[in-house]
Amino acid sequence: MTENHERDAGSEPTESDFVDYGIDERPPLGESILLGVQHYLTMVGANIAVPLILAGALGMPEPLWPRFIGTFFVVSGIATLAQTTLGNRYPIVQGAPFSMLAPALAVVGVVQATNPTGMADWRAALLGLQGAIIVASLFEVAIGYFGLLGRLRRYLSPVVIGPTIALIGLSLFDAPQVTAATQNWPLLFVTLALITLFSQYLDSRSRVFALFPVLLGVVAAYALAVALSLAGVYAPGTSGYVDVTGIFEAPAVVVPYPLQWGMPQFEASLAIGMLAGVGASIIESFGDYHAVARLSGVGAPSEKRIDHGIGMEGLMNVFSGLMGASGSTSYSENIGAIGLTGVASRYVVQVGAVVMVGVGFVGYFGAAIRSIPDPVVGGLYVAMFGQIVAVGLSNLKYVDLDSSRNIYVIGVSLFAGLAVPAYMGNVAAAAPDGMGGAAFFRQSLANVAVVGPVLGTKLVADTVYVIGGTGMAVGGLVAFVLDNTIEGTRAERGLEAWAEIAEDEGDFRTAFERFGADDTDPVKGD
Repeated sequence: MTENHERDAGSEPTESDFVDYGIDERPPLGESILLGVQHYLTMVGANIAVPLILAGALGMPEPLWPRFIGTFFVVSGIATLAQTTLGNRYPIVQGAPFSMLAPALAVVGVVQATNPTGMADWRAALLGLQGAIIVASLFEVAIGYFGLLGRLRRYLSPVVIGPTIALIGLSLFDAPQVTAATQNWPLLFVTLALITLFSQYLDSRSRVFALFPVLLGVVAAYALAVALSLAGVYAPGTSGYVDVTGIFEAPAVVVPYPLQWGMPQFEASLAIGMLAGVGASIIESFGDYHAVARLSGVGAPSEKRIDHGIGMEGLMNVFSGLMGASGSTSYSENIGAIGLTGVASRYVVQVGAVVMVGVGFVGYFGAAIRSIPDPVVGGLYVAMFGQIVAVGLSNLKYVDLDSSRNIYVIGVSLFAGLAVPAYMGNVAAAAPDGMGGAAFFRQSLANVAVVGPVLGTKLVADTVYVIGGTGMAVGGLVAFVLDNTIEGTRAERGLEAWAEIAEDEGDFRTAFERFGADDTDPVKGD
């Protein structure tokens, strides 16, 4: 280990005062490339899960999948460079958010059910999604750079954040790659068993297993599926079959660019619904900033650093919407890698981001990702979504779990976050042929006595339908209201524990403030 790592002025070392490379340290370039790739490999599974789910829900033509997947990696790399350079400057990777996936799927369903554009359903839905993300993300930009989250921080306790993040994973338990009636369960179990073996049983045997359990598990299961496909055990069209010829038929180079799918379509109700996902992403990042600070051996983030991080995430979400991806947020997998490797170098993460941008232009890469069979993806989902649930619940270690009010808030918010979306799903299933779930729900609200004329309007009904179908939005709203109206002390809610490990407001300089700082500036590295 290296000694005397630089720290932000005024910060106190935390429980993770053992990093090999501190935030401002720069390993040699060759080593940084390998370490940077390692950082990205820990989150590659999650960053491919979102485009795979979204492309399938859209019904996007398969020849376009490589460019669609490549777009997500280009956006991830550029967003990471922006965050680590101009944003909060933490060594934190940005990638496709699960928190925005559920509302994105709801938006896709609404647009495809009512498509008035005359264009293909998948394109109309994607353009509607792009418009919703762009508009909702502008609110995130304002929340960040106007300092609103910093002011609201006193109201966002771990009692609110824990259930909200947990519901990100719980809301996706029924993904078709997991629960399809034609599921190849042996292959799914092999994938999950391999990931579990490498991450939980062999992680202490070798750093390779500790660093790359997801990658090793997926690659091994994928190799098995390829072998069984070539041997004729898995026939074309069956679950688990891999068409390797499709990889080489893909273009060698794909060039993602802004507005590549067309001009985004803007509709108020869809944008309001997407605000639920943006809000959940903000809360998730709020927790991630505290985690990365703790694992990097520096003080918990100040209000100023939090606000600039959220503002930059908003800008990168707008960029993602223009590119035709589904948003960008901080990745917990990358934070976990810091704890495993002791590598908290901002420079290392930036080098890895450059590599990821380059990979996004390789068509074969996107095609290879597309060829991963559903059972392998399903095993990955079980591990990754389960991990997200655990990350959310881990925030509860700061609160008093002997408190009946905390137990009540957490339990009710989790239950509501599962029950209300299930109700919305039942509404959609009960809709008559030719009428989408959103239209049927709107019709049912219009028949409500007295307030029906208001509730039954397209804007109100579609907004309620999208938000109600998003577990983390429902749970987060319920937790927020209950936690801030039921009497409870700051210590009981976990707010004092967070305040004790926070850095001073003067410890963070914005990108503009750093320009012109002289060599005697005690925080020039930040």
